[in-house]
Amino acid sequence: MDRYLTDKTGFYPANILLPDGQNWNQWAVVACDQFTSDPEYWESVKQHVGASPSTLNLIIPEVFLNASDLDERILKVNQKMDDYLKQGIFHKIPSSMIYVERTQSDGSIRHGLIGMIDLEQYEFAPGNKALIRATEGIVSSRIPPRVHVRTDASLELPHVMLLIDDFQNSVIGPLTEASDYMKKLYDFELQQDGGHIKGFQIRPEDMEVVEKNLAALATSQMMEAKYGVREKAPMLFAVGDGNHSLATAKKCYEIQKECTPKEEWDKLPLRHALVEVVNLHDEALQFEPIHRVLFNVNPQEVIRALHEYYPDAYEGTGEGQVIQYCYGSANGSITIPHPAMQLAVGTLQRFLDAYVEGNPVEMDYIHDEEEVRRLCSESGNLGFLLPAMKKEELFRTVIHDGILPRKTFSMGHAADKRYYIEARKIR
Repeated sequence: MDRYLTDKTGFYPANILLPDGQNWNQWAVVACDQFTSDPEYWESVKQHVGASPSTLNLIIPEVFLNASDLDERILKVNQKMDDYLKQGIFHKIPSSMIYVERTQSDGSIRHGLIGMIDLEQYEFAPGNKALIRATEGIVSSRIPPRVHVRTDASLELPHVMLLIDDFQNSVIGPLTEASDYMKKLYDFELQQDGGHIKGFQIRPEDMEVVEKNLAALATSQMMEAKYGVREKAPMLFAVGDGNHSLATAKKCYEIQKECTPKEEWDKLPLRHALVEVVNLHDEALQFEPIHRVLFNVNPQEVIRALHEYYPDAYEGTGEGQVIQYCYGSANGSITIPHPAMQLAVGTLQRFLDAYVEGNPVEMDYIHDEEEVRRLCSESGNLGFLLPAMKKEELFRTVIHDGILPRKTFSMGHAADKRYYIEARKIR
């Protein structure tokens, strides 16, 4: 592999670990940041897994991150990782990438590519110019408990999904065409209505194509053609899922760097993180809006404050960014004609952050429009209904505006998120 090209993409083959001779359906469980208000879901997973080897024993579902016995849970997870390694549960696929076909709950197939990224080329701070960028703001209070989980772990299991803006499907498309000639690594039904998944080991010649076509997406000419910028630093990957997980991996690497000579940083396993790359334009990938609901407010007062915050805003639908609202039996729209932000969600969130800071207001993020309207039929609640972000707006917005507000968009349903299958040694 040409190291010059991989340095330009920050994406590498990895020594990937897969379970050897295990029940795949019991082995794979959904990402830990799903069903965070539903401990019963995780109990059903536990019952299904039973005493069989499973990634459930190697993770801590985030529903339990604030549990009083968190330290004990972390110790058990770390011990189980060491046990699995000693017992030969895994076999290693050296210096490889894996092509994935995931059948989702609606029957559509999402195509992915598993490899590892260089965390030196990833940043989550606002305004960063890294090749690999967070898409949403990171909540700093969510990082320390996740660092606590990862600090002494001997393995990482990825649920991070990175997006590439590849309208021509030049990176993953050729892998789909060549999959008949690849070695199939797994092919099974996922538990808990997670659909079906297949994984194939990519051949060396396919990895060369991946590297060259990834590098082509990050040239200044391509940046100018797609986003109207040439002088700005190129952006190749946007974090679609797992923003806080990847930020945690970065933080752990930065901590280790502090006690490691600079010339040895390249040898640190924590310098890299295993991820799945998906094309933004994959037909199975759908963006859904996340709406805002304010509780125990005077809706008319909030709407007046919004007009005061944006003096040129007016009631009704017109030219500019349109934000719908509802409360009681009332429905309306506000148009902001000359917004500074690329997206309506950014324009609204800038106002809401300022309003919540000066008022004791409870705010929640709701995915379903019907649920928003149900909540806002009750007195004292106000809902803002946002349009779905178009796929082609993601990279352009992050490049021009920086990191998006938290909860800007959602990619698919919980059962369609990544399931833990692959692992990598990080100690």
